[in-house]
Amino acid sequence: MTQFLGTHKGKLDKKGRISVPAQFRAVLEALGTQDIVLFPSFRHPCIEVWPQPAFAALSAGHTRLDIFSDQADNLAAALFATAHPARPDGEGRLVLPEDLVAEAGLTEAVSFIGANQCFQIWDTERALAHIREARARARDFKLTLPSPARPQGEA
Repeated sequence: MTQFLGTHKGKLDKKGRISVPAQFRAVLEALGTQDIVLFPSFRHPCIEVWPQPAFAALSAGHTRLDIFSDQADNLAAALFATAHPARPDGEGRLVLPEDLVAEAGLTEAVSFIGANQCFQIWDTERALAHIREARARARDFKLTLPSPARPQGEA
């Protein structure tokens, strides 16, 4: 499995430590990396957590921008200047940077939300509200995904 799926509850201790859920550690292992990049979400009060290779792929678009453009400068400041490389220890523990904890408004109760190619760390109450609201918007807008192609011979 190479997708981050599900919502998992955890705790943030007074020293800023968390334990990455075993299911998410297994995804990192399946992707062949334990290196991650954490940064504040552009859209929500949470921390985005990307496997380093996926973050590198995401970042590649920056190299295609005019290096002296406002767009490149703003993206560099908003994304790269606030990003923190990290690696969970052998037990899956990780110390979250204080600036990210503060910006995301994390408290002791945290939730890890799978977001396909990455995951997010939220305050649990905000996470539950976000999921409820997102599901309601998806229903209201009748959001859907294209059906995957079926292998030959399947009905």
